[in-house]
Amino acid sequence: MDRAVLEDHLAQAERHVAEGARHVARQRELVVELKDHGHDWRAATKLLQAFEQMQAMHIADRDRLRKQLSP
Repeated sequence: MDRAVLEDHLAQAERHVAEGARHVARQRELVVELKDHGHDWRAATKLLQAFEQMQAMHIADRDRLRKQLSP
């Protein structure tokens, strides 16, 4: 893969990491809100766990691309 393609992939990975961070943060807020208001929060917690796993994959992908592009 040439450098330009790797740079494009890295830019996309950076966007995924940023967006994922927003999703995780918002889902954490929702879990707290549900708990605070006495609602069932189990499904929201499962979704949060899925978001956190996906975020870890995005970060690993970004880090791999950064490493490939480093001198």
